[in-house]
Amino acid sequence: MSKLLVVGSLHYDIMVDAHHRPEKGETVIGIGCSYKFGGKGGNQAVSAAQAGANVGFLGAVGNDTHGQWLLDVLQKNHVDVQHVEIINGSVSGMSVAITDAEGDYGAVVISNANTKINAQQFSDSALWSGVGLLLLQNELPEEINLRAAVEAKKRGINVCINAAPAKVLSAELQKHIDMLVVNAVEARDMSGIAVNSLHQASEAAQVLNKTYPVVVVTAGELGVAYCNAEGQSQAIEAEKIELVSTHGAGDCFMGMLCASMLLGEQLDSSVVKANKAAALHVSRRA
Repeated sequence: MSKLLVVGSLHYDIMVDAHHRPEKGETVIGIGCSYKFGGKGGNQAVSAAQAGANVGFLGAVGNDTHGQWLLDVLQKNHVDVQHVEIINGSVSGMSVAITDAEGDYGAVVISNANTKINAQQFSDSALWSGVGLLLLQNELPEEINLRAAVEAKKRGINVCINAAPAKVLSAELQKHIDMLVVNAVEARDMSGIAVNSLHQASEAAQVLNKTYPVVVVTAGELGVAYCNAEGQSQAIEAEKIELVSTHGAGDCFMGMLCASMLLGEQLDSSVVKANKAAALHVSRRA
């Protein structure tokens, strides 16, 4: 089976539960907290491995207890960490997320060691051995993503980017992307179409398909829309579930999507499986 290479972020996540998220200048008394493995890259790698994919990870952590814990979690989930650097003199990435009573959340991310990935690793042929798909996100500096994408395309490896958090992608990076996956907010920012319905999600996917060969737009409780390499769009309604928390839903979707495609599924069935996996994820407390 081909390998999924994830180039991405690793964060030690502090999760805070509150009745509502604070407004500017407001102090809110929380109702609970927990500590979790995080970073979009790390979460997507673990999700893909749990879905049956052979996964390798390239990233960086600090020389601290949080960094060692992050590595331990990856290894316990059978993710290859031989290309994760431990950066002396740096602390590991972290985030603080606040989940409200309705299950929605907001987060602050501090990159720390994630900004210090050595891009020279991408020229190492051993890194790409057996790799069938490269997965990127926007939590790393674009120069890292671009270098990874360029080296992947040199080797005929497809490149998927989950363009989250939302930011403008350079024209140079755009031309190396085979599949773009975005949520409703990111799709709006990149296409100019407000995604308030599945129909609008399909419209946004069609607009973005002019730049990216394959586009997937996840639209939360509405469902998901996608446009394939032939320019054909489809929309799938969300599964009917009782929401517990939306935290990590996108990463769960990405892991299942990439794993399914590497395991030989077509785009259509891979999106269906990812949609169901994300629904199950948000209906339970991790």
